[in-house]
Amino acid sequence: METHLDHRKLYRLPWSLPDNAIAWLEPTAKCNLACEGCYRANVNQHKSLAEVQSDLDVFDRYRNADGISIAGGDPLTHPQVVDIVRTVAERGWKPILNTNGLALEEELLRDLKRAGLTGLTFHIDSKQGRPQWKHTTEQELNALRLHFAEMVARVGGMSCAFNSTVFEDTLPAIPDMLEWAQQHIDIVHVMVFICYRAASPDGDFDYYIGDQRIAMDPLAYAFDAPVSRTDISAPEVVGTIRERIPDFAPCAYLNGTHRPDSFKWLLTLRLGTARRIYGYAGPRFIELAQTAHHLRTGRYLAYAPPKVSRRGRSMLWLAPFDTGIRRAAARALRDPRILVRRAHLQSVMIIQPIDLLPDGRQNMCDGCPDMTAWNGNLAWSCRLEECLQFGQFARTVPRNCQPVA
Repeated sequence: METHLDHRKLYRLPWSLPDNAIAWLEPTAKCNLACEGCYRANVNQHKSLAEVQSDLDVFDRYRNADGISIAGGDPLTHPQVVDIVRTVAERGWKPILNTNGLALEEELLRDLKRAGLTGLTFHIDSKQGRPQWKHTTEQELNALRLHFAEMVARVGGMSCAFNSTVFEDTLPAIPDMLEWAQQHIDIVHVMVFICYRAASPDGDFDYYIGDQRIAMDPLAYAFDAPVSRTDISAPEVVGTIRERIPDFAPCAYLNGTHRPDSFKWLLTLRLGTARRIYGYAGPRFIELAQTAHHLRTGRYLAYAPPKVSRRGRSMLWLAPFDTGIRRAAARALRDPRILVRRAHLQSVMIIQPIDLLPDGRQNMCDGCPDMTAWNGNLAWSCRLEECLQFGQFARTVPRNCQPVA
């Protein structure tokens, strides 16, 4: 059930193409899993350290970023992943590893931390076909998520995030995943839900490069019959969550390039303990956090360290400035346990990738954090396969319409 959200009542995150919280580095195209919904072809091909440096030069030239998401493929398949993390850290960025975790051992994690790693985002969902985890539900996979969260907590000092692709049949599991995340709010700092998308050659659109119609079949994200609905939206995810958690309240967003009222990145920040969520930050809180960080460091904030996330109680002093924090403070102060239990901040992000509008326009993420380097420029990482296959991004045209080159 889709719920109504008014973008005018939320904080529009200040991220833009040149001034953004994140940039997206892909040092490898190799992966040790084959996940449904993946946007990258699995190729046994690693970039050299010199090529990685060249990509970082692109970010340095075009983008003011706080953190670098090191992705792929799976970056843990790269034999020099520790050196890559060290290189990113030495250049003044926060290295964040995006991995399925399959190749992660605690000793390697300690090496990565010594190299400067500041956080990890684990992609875990039921469509991955993991060894020993095939045919399991999202709820059953919480045991695997906890394994990684506890490992990160033991090593210490790094943020821990989980993301999963949302399919039509896994959408109802999201409230259970959020309840699990609350139970481990002290070691799980971020939950991310990515709405499934795919390109369908037999759908309502034709694909063009210039005035030439092309076949999208070679691309990893092209399916004659997609495995799920390809129109799942962020408001629909919120509606599903509110069926279980009625007061769930997003506070900030990124809009689309062609629809200012679309929610391409939708952020919620909740404050509480494993037993109780006291409330949700409002737009002013996020605005203060992003603005203050930019004033202090010259960059917008990405991936707050655990020492910040566990200071939820100290955030209550911002109650005069933010209605969401004010409501949370009122609930917290009625609970005497707040005096002896640490309160934590936990982020929930919902990502709604490309939407094709009826006239063929491609509604991308405006100010997308996941821009990567390609041919010396910035490019959308979720559609990089088009550049690799065709030399540029494909245009979409409603079927039976004449394209304009």
